[in-house]
Amino acid sequence: MVGFRASIRFVFLLASLLQSTASLTETVAVRYPEGVSHGFLVLRTQDGKPIADGDSTQVAQGDRVTNRMRFRFKDGSIYEETTVFSQHGTFRLLSDHFSQKGPTFKRPMETAIDATSGQVTVRYTDDGKEKVVTERLELPADVANGILFTLLKNIQRSAPRTTVSYVAATPKPRLVNLEIIPQGQKPFSIGTYSHKALHYVVKVKIGGVAGLVAHLMGKQPPDTQAWVLSDDAPAFVRSDGPLYGDGPIWRMELAVPAVWPDSTAAAKSQK
Repeated sequence: MVGFRASIRFVFLLASLLQSTASLTETVAVRYPEGVSHGFLVLRTQDGKPIADGDSTQVAQGDRVTNRMRFRFKDGSIYEETTVFSQHGTFRLLSDHFSQKGPTFKRPMETAIDATSGQVTVRYTDDGKEKVVTERLELPADVANGILFTLLKNIQRSAPRTTVSYVAATPKPRLVNLEIIPQGQKPFSIGTYSHKALHYVVKVKIGGVAGLVAHLMGKQPPDTQAWVLSDDAPAFVRSDGPLYGDGPIWRMELAVPAVWPDSTAAAKSQK
């Protein structure tokens, strides 16, 4: 009995330590302001097989930026995320809305985050029935939903780690931490040009008893590996990690449109 009580005290001690760690987060200063952009993306399995084509568009109006990312899978599944954030001194999420539907996903889901009010709404389908969960959370200023790759371009490269907050829908929404840890520079090439990318590991940290239980039961979410071009104009290059909460590890990277109409056929069609 004494050993049992000691074990219980130890569990709650660890839980309190995990909970206290959850508050040590920080906003990321704007070093490279975002602007208008349009890039093409591809999703691949871990062995390099392409499974979805996508793109990312971004429009900036003053300090307010709207980013939209979408993927269309080969089986017809759709993933879309629209994020609005401000960049006045520091990056701050205003709203984030994502949806996933189709056979690729275990559970159709739609999540809306209003970061100004803290209201989070999750719509999902379970056993053929639609369910809705709405909660109001105390969201800190450093919530990183939809802007993680933007933050990676701006965090201090000399920092041993940077911790930000993240709203995870499981489907019940809860606040977790993301620890961003630099791993040094990695060389890569595009054609005949050689470049270097900053490699980061992003770890999900679940606070409190839930985090301890997840660790003990092997339910800890996998790490995300991310690479950012490390020259004077930093840019996202690649990430390896889950696209959604309990999803598999996929590779997301830049893609270049490779299908062009034949010039001869195009010339004939104009006659």
